[in-house]
Amino acid sequence: MFEYFPGNYVWNLGVVATLNSGGYIDEIDRACRPIRDAATRGEDAGTEEFLASWTAVVDDLVDNADRNLAAGHARTAGRTYARAANYLVNAERMQSADAPDRNAIYRRVLELMEQSFELADPLTRKVTIPFRDTTLPAYFTQPETADGPVPCMIMWNGLDSTKEHMYFSGFCHELARRGIATLMVDCPGSGEALRLQGLTAQIATEEWAAACVDYLETIDTIDADRIGLVGWSLGGYYAPRAAAFEKRLALCVAWGANHDWGKVQRRRVDREGERPVPHYWEHVKWVWGHDDLDEFLDFADGVNLDGVVENITVPFLIAHGENDRQIPVDYAHRSYEQATASPKRQLRIFTADEGGAEHVGLDHLPHVSDFVADWVADTFTELAAHPEPATTAAGS
Repeated sequence: MFEYFPGNYVWNLGVVATLNSGGYIDEIDRACRPIRDAATRGEDAGTEEFLASWTAVVDDLVDNADRNLAAGHARTAGRTYARAANYLVNAERMQSADAPDRNAIYRRVLELMEQSFELADPLTRKVTIPFRDTTLPAYFTQPETADGPVPCMIMWNGLDSTKEHMYFSGFCHELARRGIATLMVDCPGSGEALRLQGLTAQIATEEWAAACVDYLETIDTIDADRIGLVGWSLGGYYAPRAAAFEKRLALCVAWGANHDWGKVQRRRVDREGERPVPHYWEHVKWVWGHDDLDEFLDFADGVNLDGVVENITVPFLIAHGENDRQIPVDYAHRSYEQATASPKRQLRIFTADEGGAEHVGLDHLPHVSDFVADWVADTFTELAAHPEPATTAAGS
């Protein structure tokens, strides 16, 4: 993995994620160069400096976008607003849960996103999914042209990502070019649902899936028989759990297997493996709505797919990097081995030689994204023609 800040995995992960999500290397270098010394103090110290330096670049981009818009260059302005949102949401992600003005920063991200959609991406819009007595915020991207109702992938994020990170990965546009819509959701415990609505995560994610499917079934342009679910990082627990019990889902992808997330937390207490964000324990307690770490660790033992993936009865892809320093690759094998009821299960391990070997393939995100998009498109086509696809061998 490219390491702008040698020895600081967490900061490097943020840089690589941004670069692989449409960031420009010159702009990211201008954001990172002033904080090289700060990065040597560890993953937690200096995150406010990180935000300040990246925000300075964001401010310059917004000024440029405003000038382009005034000159009538709408597409250029929209793409520039999008890059500004990309940098700002990745800097916001690095802050502590109680950082001053964090919600104001995130609201600015949302405003930049709306401007970028209006000016440069008419295929994407913000939507709200009815959920309990509130809503789940989401972005919805549709194919440009379609003959009849199209299949749709619900996309869920992980512990520290947002619907904006999912959008900037480019996955939704790859699916759109394959005739597939995408619903990118801030689930409870993530993004706007957590920050602005106070919704925290839960073990029984099938409730979220039911709300998403209910919503998609109201859209005439969506084929209700071909609705799939993909989750990356902690979504590699959320999505398989949901697919095991929400039987209207037609397929499932674990983009980064997360078979025993509770065990990962106990490893992290012992400083085994890497962490995804600074201020880690503050963050996880915020996501799950817990105050006491010991009580949280006991609770987290239940975030486990043993006895769950056996109930997945639809096509199931597990994609994992062989050098994932956060989630052991053994968990990918465990999910595959236990998902015996899936009519088409596939385990795809990405190697260091090809790229995509780090956590959710962030070191070569487009490579992993293309593979997942092709698998989804092929599987939806198979489902339309043959309701029971054949099992695919592990590693193929």
